[in-house]
Amino acid sequence: MGLPATSELRRRLRDSYDLDRFYGETMGLQTGDTREGTLRALAALLEASRTPYALIGGVAVQLHSREPRTTRDIDIAVPTFADVPREALELAGFVYEGRFPHSDNWRAPGPGTRADRTPVQFSAEDVGIADAVARAHVIDLEAGLRLRVATASDLVILKLAAAEEPRRRSSKRQQDLADVTKLVEEHPEISKALPDIEHRIATIGMKIFTVKLDVNVGSDRG
Repeated sequence: MGLPATSELRRRLRDSYDLDRFYGETMGLQTGDTREGTLRALAALLEASRTPYALIGGVAVQLHSREPRTTRDIDIAVPTFADVPREALELAGFVYEGRFPHSDNWRAPGPGTRADRTPVQFSAEDVGIADAVARAHVIDLEAGLRLRVATASDLVILKLAAAEEPRRRSSKRQQDLADVTKLVEEHPEISKALPDIEHRIATIGMKIFTVKLDVNVGSDRG
C-alpha cells in the first residue's frame, strides 16, 4: 500500500497547489502566503527538530489520490501533544492559536491577516494516531523537501474517526467520508484489510444525513 513514483507525487502536489492558487485568486486572498511555502518550512522544521510525525488530512489524501484536491489546512499527526515542537515553531514565526478537543492549532508566519495565512493543525493522543506516525512513508520529493506521509490505510482509519465525531461540522464530516470513499476506490487492498469498511461508510453517512436533516427541520420550525 505504498505511494507512487516521486515524479507522480510531484505532479499531484503541483496540481493541488494550482487549485489553491486558483481558489485564492477567485476569493481575492493575499498571495504572499501559500500552502506550498508553509509545507516546505514546516517539513524542514520537523526534520530539524527530529519530531516524530505523519502528514495526514487533505495533503496526504492528495498524495494517495490521482485526482487533484485542494485544502486550506496542513494536518500533522504526532504521538502526543508534548511532541509538538512549540519552541521551534515560535522561533520560525508560527503563531499558536490554542488547544481544541482533538488538535493543537497554529498559523503560518507571514505579513497577511490571520485569514490569509495557512492553518496548521497537530493531532495527537487519539484513535490510530500513534500507529499512523510509526508506519508513515518517508519520501524525498526534491532537495529540501522530505515528507513523512501516513499510509492510505491509516488515513482511512483517521478519517473514519473524524467522520464519526458528532461535534464536527456536518460539512467537515461529509468531506471526511468522501475522502474515505476516494481512498478505498483507489486502493482496493484497504477493503481486504478493513472488511467492514463499506458498512461503516454507509452507517456513518446515514448518521450525518440524519443530523443534517434534524438541523434543517429545526431551522424551518424557527
